[in-house]
Amino acid sequence: MLKTIAQGLSLFFHPLLMLTYMLLLLLLANPYLFGVNSIGKQTPLILLVFLSTFIIPAFAVVMMKFLGLVKSIHLHDRTERIGPYIITAIFYLWILVNFWHDSRIPIAYTSCVLGATIALFLAFFINNFSKISAHAVGLGGLLAMIVITMTLFSYNSFTIPFGQNALLEVRMSTVFLIAILTTGLVSSARLVLEAHDLQDIYGGLIIGFMSQFVALRILF
Repeated sequence: MLKTIAQGLSLFFHPLLMLTYMLLLLLLANPYLFGVNSIGKQTPLILLVFLSTFIIPAFAVVMMKFLGLVKSIHLHDRTERIGPYIITAIFYLWILVNFWHDSRIPIAYTSCVLGATIALFLAFFINNFSKISAHAVGLGGLLAMIVITMTLFSYNSFTIPFGQNALLEVRMSTVFLIAILTTGLVSSARLVLEAHDLQDIYGGLIIGFMSQFVALRILF
């Protein structure tokens, strides 16, 4: 039962989903950044990010398993992660280059993509020596993005539809606390599944977190 829950957490908070979650949070915090007044009007952008940074890289891993290039889609062996890292890096770079030159994409989100790309390449390099946790890298980046949103951009709360004619106000500090709790749960899940040790987890969190601030320094 415990391992089933751990697998569910690992899937729902897969590192390839982090850029999609970051986009959704920014759209909720301030959709006007993207030139719209509601998150629903940026569905094409959400789908583009979701397809490019999750579906296609994940499908590539499935195909590698089908072709016998990796033993498992869970990529337990760090040497099996080399191919997926390269494929993911190609799509991250493609998204980054396109967003960098697209005035419709706010610099706040381009910074998130740059940070995620930096973290990906660092994780790829470290993977040659140690099996760093990609889940921790992704969650570290998400935590940093929330901190940056609260402090630099001063987005303290946002509203979401609740009921027929009501709005629910959500504070970013609450989102941050939930993100910390989620990070702890997912990190524990990776330990329960024996996919990583504490060093892999802590290293991933530091890389993911700091990469977002490095990106911020580059773009601002």
